[in-house]
Amino acid sequence: MLTPINVIGHVNPDTDSIAAAIGYAWLLRERDGANAIPSRAGAMNAQSTWVLKTLGIEAPVYLADASPRFERIARTLPPILPNRPLREAWEVASGGHTGAPIVEADGTPLGLITGNSVFRFFSRQMEERIDLGNVSVARILSEPCGEAADQDVPRFTTNMRVRDGRPRVVRDERDDFLVVDENGKYYGICRSPDVLNPPRMQIILVDHNESAQALGSLDEADLIEVLDHHRLGNSPTRTPIPFTIDPVGSTSTLVGERVRNAGVEVSERIAGLLLAGILSDTLIFKSPTTTPRDKAAAIWLAEIFLKNQPANLSYQNLEEYGRAILSSGTGLAARELSSIITSDLKLYESGSFKFAIAQVEVPTLLELAERLHEIQHALDDYREAKGLALMVLMVTDVVRDASRLVISGESGRLEELPYTRLPDGTLEAVGVVSRKKQLLPVVLDLLQ
Repeated sequence: MLTPINVIGHVNPDTDSIAAAIGYAWLLRERDGANAIPSRAGAMNAQSTWVLKTLGIEAPVYLADASPRFERIARTLPPILPNRPLREAWEVASGGHTGAPIVEADGTPLGLITGNSVFRFFSRQMEERIDLGNVSVARILSEPCGEAADQDVPRFTTNMRVRDGRPRVVRDERDDFLVVDENGKYYGICRSPDVLNPPRMQIILVDHNESAQALGSLDEADLIEVLDHHRLGNSPTRTPIPFTIDPVGSTSTLVGERVRNAGVEVSERIAGLLLAGILSDTLIFKSPTTTPRDKAAAIWLAEIFLKNQPANLSYQNLEEYGRAILSSGTGLAARELSSIITSDLKLYESGSFKFAIAQVEVPTLLELAERLHEIQHALDDYREAKGLALMVLMVTDVVRDASRLVISGESGRLEELPYTRLPDGTLEAVGVVSRKKQLLPVVLDLLQ
C-alpha cells in the first residue's frame, strides 16, 4: 500500500488554503498515482464551508498534529474467537512471529496468544494433572484458546499518540500490544519496535511555510514539499525537498497552473474550488497581491467551471461567483468571539518579538462598533494567554476596500503606522485589504 501523503494548509485555514490542499492532493493522485490525502490543521471558516457545500466536495481530513498515532502502526490481524482451539491461534502466532488476537464475538479483545502465554498454559496443565501420561501437546492444543490468552496486555486507542504510549511499552516486558478503537473494540496489534521507531508522517505544506503557522509536531514528520506564495520563514528539513515560493496572489493559482501544465482532465468541481481559492484570496482581483498569472489561471478555471457547473448552480461569470463567495462569510454580529479573532490568524516573529495578525472580512465596517469593546477584551486575553507582545485584528470591508485595525499589546511600537487613528482607538486603513502585502511589511519595518 502506498504511503499516505497529507497535503495540508495552515492552522487557521481560509478558502485558498482549503482549495489548494484539496486541489493539489487531487493532482498528485491523478498525475503521479500518489496516495495524497487533503487535510486541514484547523476548523474551516464560514466561507470555505459554503464553497465546499455549494460544490458538493467533502471537507479535508482534520489533523490535530503530525505526531504518529497507534492507528498508523497497528497490524490488523484477523481476530480469533476464544472458543476456537489453541492450535489455530498458535499457527497465527508462530507463522507471523507476533501475538494472535483473541477477541470476543462483540469485538471486545480478550487478550493475546504469545509464546509466553502458551508456555504458562502448558505449565498450568502439567501442574494440574497428576497423571502426566495423559498430558499431550495435541490434547493441550485442542483446548479453547481463550484459556491460554494473556489477558493483561496493555491496550492503546487508535487516536493516541505513539509518543504518549512509549513509556508504558518501554517499562513492559511484552513485545506485542493491543490497539482498540474509541469504543474499546479490537482494531489490531502493534509491536514494541514500531512503538519505539514509528513511521513518520509524510507532509506537504500548502499556502504557508512558517512552522508557527503549521500543524503541531511537524518535527515528528517528514516534510517532503512546500507550495506557497508567502514570505520565507521555514524550518530546516531533513533532506532536500521541492520548495516553491511564488509571488502570486493565491496558492490556488499555483495549483491551477500545475493542473493545466499536467494536461489532466479536471472536473468542474475541482475547477470551481480552485477558482474560489483565487477569487477569495485576491478579493476578485482587487487585492494588490493580484498578478496577471492569477487572472490567467482564474479565466482558464472559469471556462471549465461555468460551462459545466452543477445543475444547482447558475453563475453567469466569475465576478458573480466571486461576489457570492465573498458575501458567504458571516458578519460580526452572528460570530463567536473566538472565531472572529482566530479563524484567520497568523503568528510571526521579528527577532525575539512575537506577534500575531488576524483578519476577518465583513460586508460593512459599521458592524465593528457594536462589538468593539468585547473584541478588544478578547484580543487582550488571547494575546496574554499565548505570550505574544502584540496582536492586531484587521477587520476588512471587502466591498469598499478598507480595513480597521484593532490593536492589543505594545501599540507604542506601531505609533508611526500611516493610518488614521479614530476616537474609539482603532486605526482606519483606507485601501488596505491585504495582510501579506500591505500590512505585514509595514509592521515588520516598525519592529526592526
